[in-house]
Parts: sequence; structure tokens; C-alpha cells
Amino acid sequence: MSPTTPAAPLLAPGDPPAVTVLHPEGRSPWLLLADHAGQAVPAALGNLGLPQAELDRHIGWDIGIAGVTARLADRLHACAILQTYSRLVIDCNRPLEAPGSIAAVSDGTAIPGNARLDDAQRARRVDGIFAPYHARIADELDRRDTQARPTILVAMHSFTPAMGGSARPWHAGVLYQRDPRLAHALLALLRAEGDLEVGDNEPYSVSDATDYAIPVHGERRGLVHVELEIRQDLIADADGQAAWAERLARLFARLEPEFVTAP
Repeated sequence: MSPTTPAAPLLAPGDPPAVTVLHPEGRSPWLLLADHAGQAVPAALGNLGLPQAELDRHIGWDIGIAGVTARLADRLHACAILQTYSRLVIDCNRPLEAPGSIAAVSDGTAIPGNARLDDAQRARRVDGIFAPYHARIADELDRRDTQARPTILVAMHSFTPAMGGSARPWHAGVLYQRDPRLAHALLALLRAEGDLEVGDNEPYSVSDATDYAIPVHGERRGLVHVELEIRQDLIADADGQAAWAERLARLFARLEPEFVTAP
């Protein structure tokens, strides 16, 4: 291929689209994002050289969060935007310059298909997956802004019960960086439930260096926002996903009047 010949698109006709949108016409102010909802790998990348069991682990996706997000969107009749591909193909919640954008090693597992990528190979993943996912979010936010519709942004994630040999005691965590308003309000309600250990910026925290969705879509636009983490063993099956969706729908209904100003 000559230097002027454009690379073939990453996604072939048989591959799923990069983005799944639920309730695109939902009138709720809540907008749910799931950056790590899927575990698909484009056919052209041949499972990244990994057995399926590795892609099924937490390194491949946020276990359970797609089910929670879909059920919560149904209960709120809220728009939800979910990313289809494994975070190992490209992490849609990492700045492109971040070391974890396309990880060569994740939690001790080497990713053969991510070794020694050149700029053109990286660009194919950006153009095929990262860019269309975030463009769809930006389009949704622009549309709401044009319609003068309020938006409460929630980035939905899940975390593994143990990392690096250390157990994580939290059932859930609320994450934020510059604007803690919604995170602290949700934290108070979750802790008041009485049956949860809830982390305040645990087991992670948001930063410009390590996160994309909240800094770009939440903070830069001045939207009320929170990143929510749920421990994966609590939502690994349909019953757990339904229970968390019901809990969050009830708490979000209590929070909504505080963060939505009537026109």
C-alpha cells in the first residue's frame, strides 16, 4: 500500500456498530453513558490474540454495567449511549495520549494484538470506535442544548472486587473532579440506604490525565454530572442488575428536582 492510500476502515460490514443508543427520544433529563459496556472485537483484529476467557474478564469490559444501564434507562425513560467494543481495542474513557488508551498489558495480561502498534494502526481504532462514540454523545448534548433541555450526565461503570491482590470493600463509588455537587448528593443517599459501603472518589477518581467522558462532556459543558462505579460481583447476573437499576431509579427520582431548574 502506498503512503497516500487510505487505510481500510477498521469495522467491516459484519462487525457491530461502535455505538448503541437506547431511548433516543427519551424526555428524561438523565443521560446515561457506558464507555465500557461491550466486549466486541473487530473481526480484523482477530480477538487481539486473546482467548475469549480473557475478554470475558474485567480487563475486557465493565462486567454487568450494560445490563444495569439498559434497565435504568427503561425505568427513567432516559437516553443511554453505550460503547460496543472491548476497552482493550481502545479505551473510550481515556485521553488518546494516555498510556492506557490502547493497553499492551492489562492487570498482568499481555495483549498481543496491541503490541508495537504504529500511528496508522492506532488511528484506525480512533476513527472506527473512539471518534464515533464520542461524536454521538456530543451530538446528543448539542441537540439538548438547542432545545434548552436540562441534562444530568451519569457515566456508568463497574469495578472488579479485587485488584493487585487487594480486596475492594466498597459496593459502589461516586467519582468526580472539579464539581462534586451531584456526586456528594448521590453519596449521601446511597449511604443512607443502610446496606452499602460507598466510596467517595473510590476505588478511582476522575482526572484530566486518566478520564475522558466526565472532563470533556461534563465539565467542559458545565453540566451536572457524576461517574458511578458498581462492584461487579453485585451486578454479574440479571437479578443484580435489576436490583441496582431499581435502587438507582428511586434515588435519581429524589435527586432530580434538586438539579433540574424548571424553564
